[in-house]
Amino acid sequence: MTRENADFRPETWVLTDGKQGMVNQCLGLAEALGVTPSLRQLSIRQPWRSLPPQLWFAPLKSLAADSAPLTPPWPDLLIATGRQTVAPAMAIRRRSGGATFCVQIQNPGVSPSHFDMVVAPRHDRLSGPNVIQTHGALGRVSPARLAEEAARFRTGLGDLPGPHVMVSLGGDNGVFRMTEAVIDQLGAHLRQLVAETGAGLLVTPSRRTDAALGQRLRTMLHGLPHLWHDGQGDNPYLGWLGLADAVVVTGDSVNMVSEACATGKPVFVVDLEGGNAKFARFHDALSRDGLTRPFRGRLENWTYPPLDDTAMVAKAVRDRLAERSA
Repeated sequence: MTRENADFRPETWVLTDGKQGMVNQCLGLAEALGVTPSLRQLSIRQPWRSLPPQLWFAPLKSLAADSAPLTPPWPDLLIATGRQTVAPAMAIRRRSGGATFCVQIQNPGVSPSHFDMVVAPRHDRLSGPNVIQTHGALGRVSPARLAEEAARFRTGLGDLPGPHVMVSLGGDNGVFRMTEAVIDQLGAHLRQLVAETGAGLLVTPSRRTDAALGQRLRTMLHGLPHLWHDGQGDNPYLGWLGLADAVVVTGDSVNMVSEACATGKPVFVVDLEGGNAKFARFHDALSRDGLTRPFRGRLENWTYPPLDDTAMVAKAVRDRLAERSA
């Protein structure tokens, strides 16, 4: 099969540091492109992992023993994200003589000219001729996937009354803190919502949700119609996104908020303590564009075109690969 063939499916690598949010962004783009990538999780030795990418003089020799290998033949398409992948991705592009089309997701912290395409959320304020700006994070949420997962988990709702409201919980990160005060207010607002609407809740904590705070909220929801995913069995996250009539999501995760907005359903954002200017720009833009509203314990209905950054970026990649093949 040649590059001139219209059915050409590029040999694709995905480079990540193993963080699930990063992996999902890369896999989401690969799936939208219709390719099955080789997933390569990197583990970097010191001192390289503590240095900026510009100081890695031999990136392909920086790998630890437990890292996925990076050796030729080089792929046609490289999709990478995360600080630890920046220098290796640049090195692969150089070693391939430019034959590898390199897509770096998120601001790489170096000039975008080192890559064929950089995909960065607009709140990063990164620009350039090869920079694609997105509303938020790429992901694996699509109408087809939501429908498929909804069908798989529908019977699990049992007699849970509607409307169904999904509650997606994050937790502490570098700029936000989930505190007892936040949980107490969220619990009070959820009790108010159920009292006013009779809604059934679908609650999904994340890996970052503090166990004690999660239990605190669960205690507050006692007696209310709800399902709580405790981490056992199949993860219903995408299925519940597909089944929910509205989504309540904590504002600490660009990924989770972006995934909620990819449903086209009402999305209510829960404020956590802390924050920074970039997160403020992200949330302000989604609110201004009519995708999200703050959660105050009330259920409102509105519509908007589902956020579809992943499909938009996939089209841009296809177009650029087609130009190279012409």
